[in-house]
Amino acid sequence: MRLEFLDVGEIVTTHGVRGEVKVLPWADSPDFLLNFKRILIDAQEYKVEQCRVQKSCNLLKISGVNSIEDGQKLRGKVIQVYREDAPEDLIFAAELEGMKVYSDDAYIGDISEVLDYPGNKVYVVKGEHEYMIPAVKAFVLSIDVDGNRMDVRLIEGMRTDEN
Repeated sequence: MRLEFLDVGEIVTTHGVRGEVKVLPWADSPDFLLNFKRILIDAQEYKVEQCRVQKSCNLLKISGVNSIEDGQKLRGKVIQVYREDAPEDLIFAAELEGMKVYSDDAYIGDISEVLDYPGNKVYVVKGEHEYMIPAVKAFVLSIDVDGNRMDVRLIEGMRTDEN
């Protein structure tokens, strides 16, 4: 199911004396946050005046945050973006949790967790049995976020309670 807001990172510290904050992004690349002109912090909307990449983080200048003290108050806060501002074809792990999963049109369970491994993500599907399904095209045949459905191809060894 598509969410209205998406968690995209955490403010980890301040940067400089003019209120810039350093954000640890929860996306594959810090470049992802460069495209947003507005964010939410504690359900309050802020305008992004500037965003730039610094190594694996982002430096944000947020409207109304004009001093190191203002920035310090935001430390540890989660940054959200509006789903409508994100690319339509992008699917977020949070939107997959709870999704119904089918193999050969038979319901096998719901996605309970998305594990992030170096090679690829793995979907943990819990139903009558538990499955660990790598998030690759060979096994994930289709994803319909609006319809809350994923179709997969299972192979031996994906079921975690097999011998």
